[in-house]
Amino acid sequence: MNAPLWSHRPLGPEVRTGDAAQTDQKERTLASEGFHEPLELLDEATVDHHRAMTSLCEELEAIDWYDQRVKATSDESLAAVLAYNRDDEKEHAAMALEWLRRRDPALDANLRKFLFTSGPITEIGDEGQDGDTEGGGDPAAGSLGIGSLKGAVR
Repeated sequence: MNAPLWSHRPLGPEVRTGDAAQTDQKERTLASEGFHEPLELLDEATVDHHRAMTSLCEELEAIDWYDQRVKATSDESLAAVLAYNRDDEKEHAAMALEWLRRRDPALDANLRKFLFTSGPITEIGDEGQDGDTEGGGDPAAGSLGIGSLKGAVR
């Protein structure tokens, strides 16, 4: 495994004191926000996956913010600029999602299953990968193979 990309410990032989040391420490700490496991245990592919997931979330949030601003303004020219910016964020979100899809077979399978369909989404979800409605899914594809819990008595 490669050396971790970030560390909460000082990097290299350089020793800093005062404000510079505190700034360096803060930057390293902020760079690892959102990770739930020690960075030393994560490989580069996992960190890149996290970067893409975080970027996708940020793009979706930006879309929402721009959309709210479009709806809130009474200035038509400003609304047009904000709508243009919002739609640009949609392109960014689609690019991040595609990067993730290409590297995650289970995500790929689910996107292929649900996207660009016209039937009720919840009915599409009732079928397994190959039309199997009783479970037995492929664990490598993200299925636990436990079947549908729809209609189960609590």
